[in-house]
Amino acid sequence: MRTEVLHVEIRRLLRAVPFRPFVLNLENGDRIVIEHPENIAFDPATNGSPGSSEFYVISGGLSTLEAITSVPLADEAR
Repeated sequence: MRTEVLHVEIRRLLRAVPFRPFVLNLENGDRIVIEHPENIAFDPATNGSPGSSEFYVISGGLSTLEAITSVPLADEAR
């Protein structure tokens, strides 16, 4: 259930007009800044369904929604 909520929230942020950069805070303390909507993609094998937990980030490789602890806007994450 939590992964579905995160997936929906990330999709909402990606579709926002105007787009505002956001951060994926991970449980290991890493931060992935999404500065452009094309910098993240969900696992194509699942057609981006809300149940999919894997995603790819251009600068960060493969990760999973289970590792995300929060998703603040970049200007609020400082």
